[in-house]
Amino acid sequence: MTDTFKALLVHLLTATGAVFAMLAMLAAVDEKWDLMFLWLVVAFAVDGIDGPLARHYQVQKYSPRFDGVLLDLIIDYLTYVFIPAFALFSSDLLPGWTGWFAIIVITYASAMYFADTKMKTKDNSFHGFPGCWNMLVLVLVLFAVEPNFWLILVLVVAMAVAMFLPLKFVHPARTKRWRVVSLPVAVAWTFFAGWAAWVDFHPESWAHWGLVATSLYLLFAGIVQQVIPERRKA
Repeated sequence: MTDTFKALLVHLLTATGAVFAMLAMLAAVDEKWDLMFLWLVVAFAVDGIDGPLARHYQVQKYSPRFDGVLLDLIIDYLTYVFIPAFALFSSDLLPGWTGWFAIIVITYASAMYFADTKMKTKDNSFHGFPGCWNMLVLVLVLFAVEPNFWLILVLVVAMAVAMFLPLKFVHPARTKRWRVVSLPVAVAWTFFAGWAAWVDFHPESWAHWGLVATSLYLLFAGIVQQVIPERRKA
């Protein structure tokens, strides 16, 4: 198997995320939230492994015809932004104009963020909230907490603004600091997410609380790192 063929296989793996996104969207249209979330978890798992594979097999060198970064961004927008926004709009949590307001804010702000050439920090963390609406909307709002719709609107606006603030959000695989914790937490999030979807987000399931706990860590670990400066080696 040539290096070029191996690199092409990585691109083909990344592209499967588009298929999983479509399957998630079809489930969302039918309001099958557990199935929708399960397909998004599969897409998240692919997103977690294709990056390391792309760097290992040097796809930019051996398969430059396809832009892996662009392909990844397209699929991420579908799975992290577009489908979660649709799910929030289609739920009963945001009545009337509030649903329209939320999806406009989420999709518009996220489009600008995904086009931001400075979305990554020097340590490969995200500069600003990285548009992980699948985590925020589906876990903390739609299935776990289900707060008042005014609180949901405030949260949506706050996180949209946070995309463009000097706040740090860890990349579980690429942010070196605390990676020994962040990476297992991301793996645990994937496990709990699949488990939660399997049991139809039963509030008494351990998966429910595991999903909330891991989501909170991934959302706030980077900000805590900003508050607690890293000790420099002597």
